[in-house]
Amino acid sequence: MTFQSIIVEVEEEVATLTLNRPDKLNALNPSLLQETAAAIREMNDDDKIKSLIITGNGRAFCSGADLSEPVSAADVNQKGINRRERLSPFVSYGWMIRQIDEFSKPVIAAVNGIAVGGGLALALACDIRIASENARFASIFVRRGLVADCGTTFYLPRLVGAAKALELMWTGDFVDATEAERIGLVNRVVPAENLLKTTGEFALRMARGPSISIELHKRLTYEGLRAESVQTQMANEDYARYVCRQTDDVKEGINSFLEKREPIFKGR
Repeated sequence: MTFQSIIVEVEEEVATLTLNRPDKLNALNPSLLQETAAAIREMNDDDKIKSLIITGNGRAFCSGADLSEPVSAADVNQKGINRRERLSPFVSYGWMIRQIDEFSKPVIAAVNGIAVGGGLALALACDIRIASENARFASIFVRRGLVADCGTTFYLPRLVGAAKALELMWTGDFVDATEAERIGLVNRVVPAENLLKTTGEFALRMARGPSISIELHKRLTYEGLRAESVQTQMANEDYARYVCRQTDDVKEGINSFLEKREPIFKGR
């Protein structure tokens, strides 16, 4: 698959998807949205890929919607989408976020610069956020008289709490990387020159781990946030534990412990 607005690279079972419109601060236009959604959907079906990094080319992670090429989430006549996408209530912006939400493997955002509006939502949709010291974040929607979308109202309160999320969404104020780490918006902040190295090392660690266990941990975590009771969640855990016990990685984990050596997981 060839792309115009993104770059996809795969190395050692780690895929890196780079938003590649640096002259537009990686703003979201139809091409970028459709290509990103298609690439992520394809990578989700590829068992050779064990983790995914999303980052931006240039000085921005993503500046949100490209206002020079407006896309309406309700416009089902957009070019480049298929019938299944046309029948979805999400279309374009939401379709991209949906592909991330349904991605079964670890997704790490390497936030290299500003992440605002839809760009903030893109970072929020990832499982882990590692930020450059140059990163800045804002839920800019209110400054345009709009409401936060692309899942921002779902993800942001779960990360920073309802009160802080409302403050950020009501004001549209920018938050720098240090403050983002303090309030739990990002997992860690690193020097700009170390961002991709640090993120890559984390992603590779995930890729070399017991993949079934890691993917089930992801599923259980999000199911747990939505579960109605601890009993329901423990039933989910019991099923996941049964699945894990059938894997070669569990045998390797036990044998390596008994043999006092580091495990070598195969992801099966």
